Order: sequence, then C-alpha cells, then structure tokens
Amino acid sequence: MSDATPTVPVLPGWRHVYSGKVRDLFEPDDSTAGVALRDLHGDVVLVVASDRVSAYDHVLSPGIPGKGVVLTQLSLWWFEQLADLVPNHVVTTDVPDAVAGRAMVCRRLDMFPVECVARGYLTGSGLAEYRASGEVTGIRLPSGLVDGSRLPAPIFTPATKAAVGEHDENVRFSAVVDLVGPGTAERLRDLTLAVYGRAEQVARDRGVILADTKLEFGADPSTGDVTLGDEVLTPDSSRFWPADQWEPGRAQSSFDKQFVRDWLTSPASGWDRASDTPPPALPQDVVARTRERYLEAFERLTGRALSL
Repeated sequence: MSDATPTVPVLPGWRHVYSGKVRDLFEPDDSTAGVALRDLHGDVVLVVASDRVSAYDHVLSPGIPGKGVVLTQLSLWWFEQLADLVPNHVVTTDVPDAVAGRAMVCRRLDMFPVECVARGYLTGSGLAEYRASGEVTGIRLPSGLVDGSRLPAPIFTPATKAAVGEHDENVRFSAVVDLVGPGTAERLRDLTLAVYGRAEQVARDRGVILADTKLEFGADPSTGDVTLGDEVLTPDSSRFWPADQWEPGRAQSSFDKQFVRDWLTSPASGWDRASDTPPPALPQDVVARTRERYLEAFERLTGRALSL
C-alpha cells in the first residue's frame, strides 16, 4: 500500500514534530534528557532519513532497505567537501542507537522558501520547459538541445517549495527576489552555482556526471549566515549519471530511483499516473535494483564501501 502513514521511531529525549516524504524531524522534548540536549547543543533538530521512497509525488511501499543510511552518510561526506564554500547545519552525529547512521543533529535554521536548483545538463522539468519555450525559468538557451545535452554553463533554476503530494513549481529569479529580497536572492544563486561547480568536478573525476541538483538553505538565527541545510547531493536530490554511458538525445541511465519510475510507468505496474489511485506496492526486484544503485552512487563518489 502506498502513501501510507510513516512509522516514526520513539527516541528518548526527542519529540517527533514533522514527517516529510523521506525525512522525520525531532526536537528535544521536556524530559531530563531533552533539557540536557538543549543545554549541550542549543536550538537543534534531529534529522532522520528513513528508507521511504517517493516518486511522482507519492510515497511508495515498501521502502528501499538502507536508503536512509546512504542518504545521511553521503550528505555528511559532501558537507565535508563543501565546508570551505558554505557553512552547513550539522552539529553532531552522536544520535540515538535506534537511528545510528541515518540521523544528524542539526542547527535549527530559518529556511528560505525556495528550492535552489542548479542545472548543468538539460533533462526533466527543465527539458519540458525548453521544448515549450526555448527557455528554463526565463533563461534563454541555445536551439537544438536534446535530452541530456550539456549546457554552455550551469544555470540557476529555482522552484517554490510544495507540500507533500504537490508539485514544486519552477520560477524565474525575479520570483526569488520577491520572496527573500535581492541581496539574499543573489547570495542563494551564487552559492548554489558554487556548490554545483565544486560537486560537478568532484563527481566527474570519479566517472560520474552531476546533471543537476536541488539545495536548501536557511539563515542561522545566531549569526544570520546563509547556511546549507537538509540533505546535499544525494541521489534523491540530484541526478547522477555514469559518464561512460552519457548519450544526449535519450533518457540517461542514472544512480537513483530510475527503476522505480520506470516500473511505475510501465504496463507491468497497471498504474495510471493521471488517476487519483495510489501506486501499487513495488516488486522486490525493483526494490533490490534500486538499492544497488544507491549503494553504487555512494561508493563511486566517496571511494568507500558502505556496510549496511
């Protein structure tokens, strides 16, 4: 059964406050343990990455075993690679045993209401916009581009955040200015492109193409600094392609939930994406192949094997 209510762990000292498509957020509770956490770390949240998987704005079942660990450990690795470019929200990985490996204690940020997207290649919703208008979020692109084309230079294509079950909406830079002001909008754009530029080169050196990525930033209440939050550069928030299989003009092989999307839109699933019916449960072979892709992404990028 898809779109099920998430199963949230009970964690001593922490109170559950929110569940997204993949992540669960907790804050220190009013117990002795919770007060001690606040005294030690200040205003923090515990970010737990579950094994839930979503596609086409539905949370599916079953989840992908170990996916939450991959997302957390890969995010932590990237935060280290980017530390000289932008501060991040991670305080400590000293977390309850029940969520060890899949959770981070993070500073609570005042999040900006913008999905900060950088694209170096044309695909997905950007490709759909380009085919309709020759532009992506108001940025004119050369004619003749196809699915998977490398862009002349990376572009910032922001989106407004959507609630669970709704679509993010690509918007022009001017809409970001209206939301957060010109100075902050420029800072978000510049940081997004800087992070993408660094990560694209790191990935390329490891035989992986970073086609695009979505970042989230917030202001640190204590300093006002624009800070990188949420997850970063994982297969859930980015498109990673094997460089040796890149072939513009077709859909690219990718290190993400490609098998999930492909099965859902195939006759084998029997699901009509345009209907109001939730998707069916995922077959075990689709789950297993998707898990392999997440693990391969981690290993290729970091050069380390991940024991789950």
